[in-house]
Amino acid sequence: MHHATPLITTIVGGLVLAFLLGMLASKLRISPLVGYLLAGVLAGPFTPGFVADTKLAPELAELGVILLMFGVGLHFSLKDLMAVKALAIPGAIAQIGVATLLGMGLSSLMGWSLMTGIVFGLCLSTASTVVLLRALEERQLIDSQRGQIAIGWLIVEDLVMVLTLVLLPAVAGMLEKGNVGLASLTLDMSLTIGKVVAFIAIMLIVGRRLVPWILARSAATGSRELFTLAVLALALGIAFGAVELFDVSFALGAFFAGMVLNESELSHRAAQDTLPLRDAFAVLFFVSVGMLFDPMILVQEPLAVLGTVAIIVFGKSLAAFFLVRLFGHSQRTALTVATSLAQIGEFAFILAGLGMALNLLPQTGQNLVLAGAILSIMLNPILFAVLERYLEKTETLEEQTLEEALEDEKQIPVDICHHALLVGFGRVGSLLGEKLLAQGIPLVVIETSRNRVEELRERGIRAVLGNAASEEIMNLAHLDCARWLLLTIPNGYEAGEIVAAARTKCPNIEIIARAHYDDEVDYITERGANQVVMGEREIANTMMGLLANPPSSQPSAPGEGENRP
Repeated sequence: MHHATPLITTIVGGLVLAFLLGMLASKLRISPLVGYLLAGVLAGPFTPGFVADTKLAPELAELGVILLMFGVGLHFSLKDLMAVKALAIPGAIAQIGVATLLGMGLSSLMGWSLMTGIVFGLCLSTASTVVLLRALEERQLIDSQRGQIAIGWLIVEDLVMVLTLVLLPAVAGMLEKGNVGLASLTLDMSLTIGKVVAFIAIMLIVGRRLVPWILARSAATGSRELFTLAVLALALGIAFGAVELFDVSFALGAFFAGMVLNESELSHRAAQDTLPLRDAFAVLFFVSVGMLFDPMILVQEPLAVLGTVAIIVFGKSLAAFFLVRLFGHSQRTALTVATSLAQIGEFAFILAGLGMALNLLPQTGQNLVLAGAILSIMLNPILFAVLERYLEKTETLEEQTLEEALEDEKQIPVDICHHALLVGFGRVGSLLGEKLLAQGIPLVVIETSRNRVEELRERGIRAVLGNAASEEIMNLAHLDCARWLLLTIPNGYEAGEIVAAARTKCPNIEIIARAHYDDEVDYITERGANQVVMGEREIANTMMGLLANPPSSQPSAPGEGENRP
């Protein structure tokens, strides 16, 4: 019996193909994003074999955008957003203008009308949220000044695109009727801006109190699934309400939902609980992009495709570079922002689809936008790799601003030996670190959170910002002369890989790691850890010890007796 299951078929087919081609890309030392995009091409209607549902895939991908922007909002405060507004607002608007003009120039060469050229140019002007955030996350730049400028720039682009999507049907209607209707256009623009302002005001005034309160009540139940459900309900519900009630984009709604929760103590837990879903749906985003792509455009219009990619990768990026430099930022910041924006994504597809529906953009125009998106997304990781190598070879600290120089303090190796090297300074790591410091044991911390690293350095504790899986980061932390390697990160399999690399480099170092499950204990032990601590076992052992040797009749103070050696 055959069951019609387009949703399951699309999710399963997309994820399986993405996994296989992502693994192949990784083996070939190419970004897995390329594999995800090719998986979408194979699952699309333009190639033989399995065909996923082309209507469902973009909706699934939108879930990824919502969860991703919610996660960014959790780490991005209103203060951060206001700090970059002087550059992000004029910079983003000017860069959109330059990209639109370049798109109009290419469209005129193809014989298209002025309005078609404007729509085509706007499609090429805005960067993909998913691609930009993935690139920043991989390089631990989300919390940096460069990352904040890029994200602020992206938020402004989203606002401009929201305004464009509302005004475009009105403009198309005026062109069809043959009258200008400036009063009607002004009214539509005022209403749209008013809705956006109303949404932001409600989120900042009401949401800042209501959202943390809801999560706190959910956490108080003691149910992990209820807390996770509350996080998802808030992220998706606010994003949906932003679209339905205020005509704001899903991405923008989710971003402000995360941002108002940023001040809550539960924000880190909310980010951790949504991480697996964010990753899975982000993959489906790239698959859905690939599904829309017709490879025949590369054969039919090769010069037009090259021109489109050139505008995206070089044209608007050069504009962004010069604008950032114009505002007094260093070459490093300008190049990072320019490279981050050297691609297009979700708004380009939405705008191209609307242009097609309004007869303002031909089918060839939409195919060129899709070709430009896929090729620019594929090129983006390569551009970042080239940028990093260029900066390593050419840049000096004198070329940076003071704030940017402080960002790169992670590149200065710590001056210590015979120390405890602690990987992770979260709930477990911070408790262990405090005990080590209390006993006078020299300590070096490796952390991926820039805020935690800065807090540790302010306290005079040596800290290195980065991923402990990186050989360069381990060299900076002086793994070669450390006495102990202590891994408190919650991911047992990631810890196992770090253990294996450390044991190869330092055969005699004492390695103690943390695990949650029995299979993680075996995995980490096989890779060379001397001891692996599993929280559940230690709790059980401690409770049995208390039964065998009960304390005095006087009850202990809260927290007393916890975390005994």
